[in-house]
Amino acid sequence: MLQTATNPLHALIAPQTPPCISLYQPTHRHHPDNAQDPIRFRNLLREIDQSLHAAHPDADFGALLAPFEALAADDAFWNHRTDGLAVLGSASTFEVFSLQRSVQPLAVVADSFHTKPLLRILQSADRFHTLWVSRHSARLFEGNRDAFDEVVLGQEAEALPLAEGEEIDADTQRFFRGIDRRVLELHSRPTGLPLMLATLGEHHTMFRTVSKNPFLIPEGIALNVDALEVDALRALAWQHMEPVYLARLAALVDAYHTASANELASDELQTVAMAALAGRVATLLVEADREIPGRIDVDTGAVELADGADASIDDLLDDLAESVLRTQGDVVIVPTERMPTRTGVAAIYRF
Repeated sequence: MLQTATNPLHALIAPQTPPCISLYQPTHRHHPDNAQDPIRFRNLLREIDQSLHAAHPDADFGALLAPFEALAADDAFWNHRTDGLAVLGSASTFEVFSLQRSVQPLAVVADSFHTKPLLRILQSADRFHTLWVSRHSARLFEGNRDAFDEVVLGQEAEALPLAEGEEIDADTQRFFRGIDRRVLELHSRPTGLPLMLATLGEHHTMFRTVSKNPFLIPEGIALNVDALEVDALRALAWQHMEPVYLARLAALVDAYHTASANELASDELQTVAMAALAGRVATLLVEADREIPGRIDVDTGAVELADGADASIDDLLDDLAESVLRTQGDVVIVPTERMPTRTGVAAIYRF
């Protein structure tokens, strides 16, 4: 199951106590491919250990590396992988992300976390939740057009016993309220993902009546989901979600054009960089799979373009996205064919 982290990117791009360890690797869902995943993890961990001791030969990094070592030895963890893995740790932070898209293997020790691969996945516009609920049970799934995985829902996601003399509908409402509260607090609010309800037709009205979740979308699946395989649910959920996804992208594009007409938007890299550092960017659209080698001078806001052949050079678009996130702006990764500009970015300003 996927673990949902609370505001993961905002927390990880905040100042950290170095050294900060960032480990990424592709993983596999099925045997025999997944048999090599823990071996590759240990190899990357060995690279990290060498980097730490090369920089600080006399330091003791046992406590820093302990959670990584524990993860390496966790057989249950490695038997249930998705398509990618990100593990980030420092003296005060340890986060594990099961990713629904593959990543390139990477082992980095630095003064801050390397968040770019995470940003490209976690800010993608096609992610959503589906709540699979009946009168007695509930399961939550996180997915995109290609993948669908169950999320740890929480303790309140258990069937509640019928109290003496209590009506069945009252018991169901009480159960739905508990589920709704748990999903909102632990999953919807932290991630901001749209939530699709999948349940029997007669339960839709009741659940929506008691729900306080603003991320619950009007579109839903009305059938007995207990009879569906997970992959069939994924296909059906995306069939219902795709129009919502396309409408969201269209609304973002319309908002950009409206803001641009009022001189409250830009697609010029230098202008957007200055606005991002000043906290002016409310929403930043970033073209998926586009990279522009370079960096932003955080003191002056100057954009410094670089040679793409140098593997040590950062991606300017990801630096822009991190700057916007630090000032509580929204970042949305958008497919190339849906971008309203040709520069790789489209920024909508607050003022």
